[in-house]
Amino acid sequence: MRGRVLLAVPLLLLAVFAGVALWRLSSPPDTAIRSRLEGHKLPEFSLPAALPDRATVTSSQFADGQPKLLNVFASWCVPCIAEAPVLLELKRRGVRIEAIAIRDRPEDISVFLDRNGDPFLGIGNDLDSKVQMSLGSSGVPESFVVDGRGVIRYQHVGPIMPQDLTNILAEIEKAK
Repeated sequence: MRGRVLLAVPLLLLAVFAGVALWRLSSPPDTAIRSRLEGHKLPEFSLPAALPDRATVTSSQFADGQPKLLNVFASWCVPCIAEAPVLLELKRRGVRIEAIAIRDRPEDISVFLDRNGDPFLGIGNDLDSKVQMSLGSSGVPESFVVDGRGVIRYQHVGPIMPQDLTNILAEIEKAK
């Protein structure tokens, strides 16, 4: 009897391990790193213009009474290309969009905008990702709805896709 119990222990342990592994695979944790700044004022920043003939982005621009979308992107980012038509649609619907280009070169940003459209009022160049990190952003693309007082009201991790339009517009409306 004792021998049968000892033989069953490894099988029982294997079954428990397999069960835990299947459970984790069927419901993986959310791996998005969220900013802890929702509900807080944007960190102070002033970036150089990403393009010589364009306005830049500073934190003080977000305290003008108008809600805005702050989009963190890069010309080398493939999901940013997929997001571009949706940002153009948001602009068409009256959303004011400012941008921060991450670790990018002006000539690459210019090509990106020529190919994919330009929904941005201004574009700041964050060459060393300091502003991106101060926002709690971990990747590109990422967007923040900022109210007219400069307070982050909503963070969208990843590309804004057509199915996200309603939610983003609702968050902009709430930020008014």
